Amino acid sequence: MKYWSPGFRSAYWISDETRQTFATGFVIVSNIEYPPRVSNLPIDITPTSQYKFPMSKQTTRGRSTAPARRKLLDAALAVIREKGYASTTVDELCARAGVAKGSFFYHFEDKEALAVAAADYWSEMTGVFFAAAPYHGHEDPLDRVLGYIEFRKAILQGEVAEFTCLVGTMVQEVYQSNPAIRDACDASISGHAEKVEADIAEAMKLYRISGDWTARGLALHTQAVLQGAFILAKAKGAAEIAAASVDHLHRYIELLFETAKRRKKETS
Repeated sequence: MKYWSPGFRSAYWISDETRQTFATGFVIVSNIEYPPRVSNLPIDITPTSQYKFPMSKQTTRGRSTAPARRKLLDAALAVIREKGYASTTVDELCARAGVAKGSFFYHFEDKEALAVAAADYWSEMTGVFFAAAPYHGHEDPLDRVLGYIEFRKAILQGEVAEFTCLVGTMVQEVYQSNPAIRDACDASISGHAEKVEADIAEAMKLYRISGDWTARGLALHTQAVLQGAFILAKAKGAAEIAAASVDHLHRYIELLFETAKRRKKETS
């Protein structure tokens, strides 16, 4: 399947063959490539991604080689995104993971402890996924920022629970009632934003951008838009509204740099 948005610098081709099911129960998009004129960097990596690796609905039952703790974390990533934190029970997590209830309490004191560990696990998995994404191949840091946004749109696939965010889902429920989970979710979202912030800061320096906004503020804004897009997708039951929101984010960032880009081009 080809994804293209008017005005974007590139398109993504994602075929059915690129969706792989891995031992952890993730289904991810692999071998996503820009057109050759833009980049030839592929993605073909281990199961990861904070905001997309559609989660397979299959259980981890039968994967005896995986440790019980990891099975439970994989189950948490799937079930919590499907039902929410409050509606997810320990019994359901054990059933999805295919482990005994005693194994749960051997690895985690309670459901809260599992949720905190799941947020960290989510950050670890998605960190690898985004680090290998093709937009990092752009020389211009602004192209990397816009490529990141395009990539976020391209991976809005599958059922809503498959492309939405674990930590965004949890923090909306427990931000006031459970500080430990809230802080773990904040660390995950903010940590991801820091990676985007680095490219924004470099782009601001390259294009001599100054104003009443910062690279950090814009990076966090990208996450606010994405999390809001996920909420709309849940309300509408489809990805189209989320994709439209990401398009608006792309246009907004282009407008922020438009004058500076034109000025740099005229003087070069």
